[in-house]
Amino acid sequence: MTFFVDVTVRGYELDTQGHLNQAVYLQYAEHARWELLRAAGLPQEKLLASGVGPVALEVTVKFLRELRGGEQVRVTCQFVYGSGKTFEVMQKIIKEDGTVAAEVTGVAGMLDLAARRLIADPAGHLASLAGNPDLLSG
Repeated sequence: MTFFVDVTVRGYELDTQGHLNQAVYLQYAEHARWELLRAAGLPQEKLLASGVGPVALEVTVKFLRELRGGEQVRVTCQFVYGSGKTFEVMQKIIKEDGTVAAEVTGVAGMLDLAARRLIADPAGHLASLAGNPDLLSG
């Protein structure tokens, strides 16, 4: 099951054309990523106390449909791990009728906050800290 959070588009997030400002799509995606980590038992303070923090290395947004004030959207989030120090983050922003409004994809890693380097095996490290590690491998 892919993790998700629901968000309502707020009036102050709209641009002059009356649709969601392009930068806010990134904020919704960031919110979903942190909520996924929190739901897995990894709130920000726990990650920081362990000496690591997530870092976005690349983010791409594909805008497919406009969003307007008051619309309810579902923001999905899935981590896809490989064998290296980085992993993919796959996200969709979906309208109530099931239409995909945007796709947000990226490359992320876990940064050793002291060494300022990516750690090896981010999946294993996160799983070892998480209370609900199954959420991290959706």
